[in-house]
Amino acid sequence: MKPTGSRARRNLDEASHQSAPAETSGRNLLAAEAAAGVRHHVALSIVGTDRMPDNGYFRAKVAQEKLIESSGIPYTIIRSTQFLEFLGGIAASGADGNIVRLSPGLFQPIAADDVAAIVADVALAAPRSGIVEIAGPERAPFNEIIARYLKAVGDPREVVSDPEARYWGGRVEERSLVPLGEARLGRIGFDEWLRRSRAGA
Repeated sequence: MKPTGSRARRNLDEASHQSAPAETSGRNLLAAEAAAGVRHHVALSIVGTDRMPDNGYFRAKVAQEKLIESSGIPYTIIRSTQFLEFLGGIAASGADGNIVRLSPGLFQPIAADDVAAIVADVALAAPRSGIVEIAGPERAPFNEIIARYLKAVGDPREVVSDPEARYWGGRVEERSLVPLGEARLGRIGFDEWLRRSRAGA
């Protein structure tokens, strides 16, 4: 399903305007870090930021990454795949009544607990002056993972595979949202994450 004219215009507006506030706040933060003598700047970004230029939020992340790389402060950028905790919101973003339209591109969501543990490890290690990618232990088509989630939580909506479906305004190719090379994998799979989520509810 292609975005309507109004939705397409909104997506373009997001793409053109979201990077400006990110750059301003990023410059302010980095200036404060430089003055304080920060020895390791660790930033959490998103896998695929540089592969979806029509996604406004991803473009803002790319702008932040470039500021960090040129700041002169030792750094490590952690690019993470989408969190398992976002699955419900992702389903809602693709919903059209009782149908959820999502791309069949590959998806490899990671649990927030795994992200927190990896970020802590990276922060305590020497700066990489580069990018580390992290992802969940399971990879499958985007639509299949969301369908699995909806079934697990008793949501009757039908998930339809649609190559034209947009993800927050961005077109999703087969590998737009997964690491292309080496990545550090989390330990918590979908079933374990769901069990923990239910136990904590």
